[in-house]
Amino acid sequence: MGASFMAAGIIPVYEAMAEEYGVTVDAATYLTATQILILGVAPVFWKPFTTIYGRYPILLFSVFGCMVCNLGGAFCSSYGAQMVTRVFAAICVCPPLGVGTGVITDLCEPHERAQKLGWWALLLTMGTPAGPLIMGFVSGNLGWHWVFYILALLNFVQFMLYVLLGDETIYPADRSLRIKNGGGFFAKYRFRRLNACPLTKYSFVEPLFASKYPRIIIPIFAQSIVFCYANIAIIVEMPSVFGQKFGLNAQQIGLQFLAVIIGSLMENSFATAMAGLLTWGFQLDNASSTWNVTPLIGVAIASFGNQIVMTILISFSVDSHPEPATDVGICLSVYRQLYGFVLPFYLPAMFKALDFAKAAGVMCVLIVVAALIPIIAIHVAASHHRAAA
Repeated sequence: MGASFMAAGIIPVYEAMAEEYGVTVDAATYLTATQILILGVAPVFWKPFTTIYGRYPILLFSVFGCMVCNLGGAFCSSYGAQMVTRVFAAICVCPPLGVGTGVITDLCEPHERAQKLGWWALLLTMGTPAGPLIMGFVSGNLGWHWVFYILALLNFVQFMLYVLLGDETIYPADRSLRIKNGGGFFAKYRFRRLNACPLTKYSFVEPLFASKYPRIIIPIFAQSIVFCYANIAIIVEMPSVFGQKFGLNAQQIGLQFLAVIIGSLMENSFATAMAGLLTWGFQLDNASSTWNVTPLIGVAIASFGNQIVMTILISFSVDSHPEPATDVGICLSVYRQLYGFVLPFYLPAMFKALDFAKAAGVMCVLIVVAALIPIIAIHVAASHHRAAA
């Protein structure tokens, strides 16, 4: 949740940062788009280090490094400097995105796994709207610099909780690969190898080889398409769409994200995600300059569908191939974030050229073609395979 909360937390202050740095609002959105890209790619880099040195020290470094970068973001006086802090903050905060599925698989019994993966998926989704919701009030009352102060403070609290309550969750199953270390309370704070496997170039691309399994790559790609259009597209464009159409300030824009949170908590399916997108698009086109709630009802409905699709498909992939559970999380992060990265570059032009209703229709067609049909196909193929067996 922390990674998505941080990346989306600056959304309500796009206009303030654009004015401060002398850039356009569209250029300010690239601060989030860049983080989306890094959050997708960087977990591949961290995976070998968590395998060899353990998850605990990497998570400690992750939250501490993110705290430093967020603190630095409050003092940036130029757009370029702020972009640098956002890049390094994303690099530091991304390890939990990759190892989350592995931690749950290692700690939970099979009958509990789907429920816990559902909670993990929910928190990951909730971070995206919760960041703008909370930071909209922070920036409106204290100024945009305090967004970064608050993020750094949250990172400090996380760091202290990791230090006091955290522990290692990975241990090699092969006894020959275990390195004996002294015990004691402070043993977990010593940086040491837990795995004797060598670190090679292959180690940094190995997680992506989980994509060779159809029951992993097809659900991941389907979930990525739904998540990007039913979550990222709505959230990233919220300031420009609602701010310009209804003349909302940062706090009022932040309140619009309640629709995403409510929808994520209720859950539903593919059809609901598409129905929500269409409702959002048509009601925005029909709305006057006076604010009304109907587009947000569409946002909530779209979030229903996105959350249940995400929960079910992640659980399906992990249960189908539990051995590379961490690799499932990394592949999901890579494909989803890479697809989400390109959204801010073409969505504004699409909304301008097609209007919101037609653009929502295009997104629904993409969901059907690239997500729903492949999932139906994999279920049909699995049914035939079971019947033949």
